[in-house]
Amino acid sequence: MVFRRILVLMMGCLGCADQTTEQNANNNMESKSSVVDESAITTLRVRLSDGRYLAYRERGVPKNKCKYSIILVHGFGSSKEMSFMASDKLLDGMGIYLLIYDRAGYGESDPNPKRSVKSEASDIEELADQLQLGSKYYVIGVSLGCYPAWSCIKRIPQKLAGVALIVPFINYKWRSLPDDLTKDDYRKQLCRLMLLLTCYTPGLLHWWFTQNMFPSATVLEGNPKFFCDKDLAVLKNTDGYQLFTQDGIRKRRVFDSLRRDFIVAFSKWDFDPLELSNPYPQNESSVHIWQGYEDKVVPVQLQRHVSKTLPWIRYHEVPDGGHLLVYDTVVCEAVLKSLLLGEDPPLYRPKLVV
Repeated sequence: MVFRRILVLMMGCLGCADQTTEQNANNNMESKSSVVDESAITTLRVRLSDGRYLAYRERGVPKNKCKYSIILVHGFGSSKEMSFMASDKLLDGMGIYLLIYDRAGYGESDPNPKRSVKSEASDIEELADQLQLGSKYYVIGVSLGCYPAWSCIKRIPQKLAGVALIVPFINYKWRSLPDDLTKDDYRKQLCRLMLLLTCYTPGLLHWWFTQNMFPSATVLEGNPKFFCDKDLAVLKNTDGYQLFTQDGIRKRRVFDSLRRDFIVAFSKWDFDPLELSNPYPQNESSVHIWQGYEDKVVPVQLQRHVSKTLPWIRYHEVPDGGHLLVYDTVVCEAVLKSLLLGEDPPLYRPKLVV
């Protein structure tokens, strides 16, 4: 019982359900090799300098006619088929080219056995260069997909026209994160324990998610401990995420990709985002954080601390929003208008108690 709760809480802390996919390509592939079966590939891909392929899909206007180029980075257990509910009308009207790609090891992209925080930024940079997105482009990260975005801010700020971090996860190993802010946060201890289990007992975790004797991942869906009322309404009316079904995670390639992503995200990084200096002192670009006040996956108090520590980041707070902000059309379109046009809707200004 305790072990089951630990695993389920871990998935909640990861925000796995914020990335419900429209069509999860991982479930269509079963291979014992470390690369994707090329005969099964049906989407656009680019080949990176190390020989790996990244798959992607496109929305909005053609990139040769766009005014804004945006790379959208999905989170844990998701893929390029993730939902981002901005309307096609808005994308077309604003001249937006939206590129959504499968991160390494997800969907139809090859795994990266050398995955790191740095390699995630390198993948984005090379993807943009090969697709000729121009000298500058925008990046939007979602939940766990924000660690590649942080890495871009650290390593390639000169190539970013702007960045939006939507419900970004918090790594409790950031050295400047105050202990008094996290000492009573159960997520911190769970992440520490799950990191140990993921690193040293992967076979045990794989067995747990694929065994038939006890419920495992399915108990997460609809659990009010992890999702606010608005998130629960989204889950009720949305097809469930598939990576955490037994059919999905039984595929060792899927499991190994999730495991590697978790380890990189929650291990010690080579930099602390809270110690970053403003890369845009002349306001030549902008960085935004979007947080749901009712988010039970990432506590609003931690996100407020990040915004207070990094005052050069523009902080937006959705008063009735949870972790699944990408399913709210109004919020998604506000994210785009704020990032591209500099709009600052009063509705999303945090109501801080002085």
